[in-house]
Amino acid sequence: MCGIVGYTGKALALTPVLEGLHRLEYRGYDSAGIALTLGAGEKLWIEKRAGKLGNLEEILGNSIPQSHSGIGHTRWATHGGPTDSNAHPHLDNEGKLAVIHNGIIENYVELRADLEKRGHTFKSETDTESVAHLLSDARKAHNGDLAAAMREVCAELRGSFTLLAIHSDEPGRIVGARRNSPLVVGVGDGENFLASDVSAFISHTKRALELGQDEIADITASNIIITDLAGKVLPHNEYEISWDASAAERGGFEHFMLKEIFEQPKAISDTLLGRVSGLDESVTKGINLEGIDKVVIIACGTAFHAGLVGKYAIEKWANISVDVEMASEYRYREPSVDNKTLLIPISQSGETMDTLMAMRYAKERGARVFAVCNTNGSTIPRESDAVLYTHAGPEIAVASTKAFETQLIAMYLIGLHLGRVRGTIDAKLAKEIEAELAELPAKVEQILETVEPLRALTREFKDATSMLFLGRHVGFPTALEGALKLKELAYMHAEGFAGGELKHGPIALIEKGTPVVAILPAENSLLAEKMASNIQEVKARGAVVIAIADSPFAAADHLIRIPKTHEFLQPVLAVVPLQVISYEMAVARGNDVDQPRNLAKSVTVE
Repeated sequence: MCGIVGYTGKALALTPVLEGLHRLEYRGYDSAGIALTLGAGEKLWIEKRAGKLGNLEEILGNSIPQSHSGIGHTRWATHGGPTDSNAHPHLDNEGKLAVIHNGIIENYVELRADLEKRGHTFKSETDTESVAHLLSDARKAHNGDLAAAMREVCAELRGSFTLLAIHSDEPGRIVGARRNSPLVVGVGDGENFLASDVSAFISHTKRALELGQDEIADITASNIIITDLAGKVLPHNEYEISWDASAAERGGFEHFMLKEIFEQPKAISDTLLGRVSGLDESVTKGINLEGIDKVVIIACGTAFHAGLVGKYAIEKWANISVDVEMASEYRYREPSVDNKTLLIPISQSGETMDTLMAMRYAKERGARVFAVCNTNGSTIPRESDAVLYTHAGPEIAVASTKAFETQLIAMYLIGLHLGRVRGTIDAKLAKEIEAELAELPAKVEQILETVEPLRALTREFKDATSMLFLGRHVGFPTALEGALKLKELAYMHAEGFAGGELKHGPIALIEKGTPVVAILPAENSLLAEKMASNIQEVKARGAVVIAIADSPFAAADHLIRIPKTHEFLQPVLAVVPLQVISYEMAVARGNDVDQPRNLAKSVTVE
């Protein structure tokens, strides 16, 4: 949710720390701060301000100390409002130890009460400050060993957190810890990094180390030590980041979201690469599919909609029951799950807390876990039996676009593979679908080449108070995704409905002038005529219909043509105009497209 950066090395620390914070702005935040170490024994240099990074940078001036180690943070307020005093970093009472923190410390009230009894004075309303005081006491008890203090304190904390700490007595040392919240190590040449996202240090190094649950990273410019909470030294698991710094920049586009919409053809190609050649065991490498009698897909938001599309494909091609569950609700209803269940968690970041906790619940009961994820080394893939990486590259805009498209592709690949393993899909049909998958990047490119009229059309509806989306079959979850995008970006009422459900209540929402976006089934689909009837129903009540279709449709007030494809693959094409509508509506209404209000890119708390 927030951004964390730590740097120690040969450069002056302020530059890489500020650069990292700027690269993490997409995650959403309402205050920012930096702490730098000076000479041994000196108090730390610290500045922090509510608001955007620009507020912090304005007060920095030219009086920055010559420091080679420091930490930086962008905060999304949870405990205590977005004020200067609540911004991170937080200090101990001596001003020698600083802490930054993502997540929530659930037992902070009792910790704070005990610390106050012991004489500690608090200057903020945050849960984080209690960690600074705890670490200060623990470090003294461990003869100045900050890593040992971190291990002791983490064992005492309840909740989800990433922590970084520095102390003025050891100017070149940073200690980090993670539990249910992302933290990665960047391995440089004479310099090392800690960050909540690899994009923070991608311009300096493409080498990274995975950190597991309850692991402690102790770094200097020349050394990295990773331990568990018991102090056991753990081996490094290094990987190379597959994209470079330019992928995390706008590259001439007005917004990251627009850039990512136009990156979708390449992202789809990268997800398909080497995975559509018959029974490709690499798709599900590492997981045993024998005896599976049920598939459960768990996800949140946009990923949930990808899972709904996956249900149609997997049930049809693999002839197996598929449930799609909202991860935030899944474990609380104590569902039936056993060792014959294949669980598929879908998460762009691999750190979505609702999905992670639901996955752990199912895994504890014997489910086999096959994750779909975009982020190498993140928690969900690490804790799964197997993972299908989507290779979408960095998605900076909060509103997901290319991640959704590649999750759809992953669902199709899994459906085809399961169908072949179970012998339930006709070989000829499988080949036809594979051929259609291979053509999708070019077809998405074709749509993107013709979106300007759609952008102009969208501006005509910028004053609308509501917009409805209709679909049938795989068009229904596509409609849900279109409505979600509009809510996220335009801050207007938007709902997605199954076309057949209109007459069961939602048609009451239609009044004269209501814009209705209808995703028409493929021209030869059995549902094409029924959807046409649904459209007539809303037109008769005054709706203005924008139809997305692969063939002419005279009943529409406005027609957005998309290329033909297999009916199950249509969402990959139909969602592109919906993304453009949401983007353009947000721009027309003067909203922040890349950082919509109240939202963050990676939701790392339940």
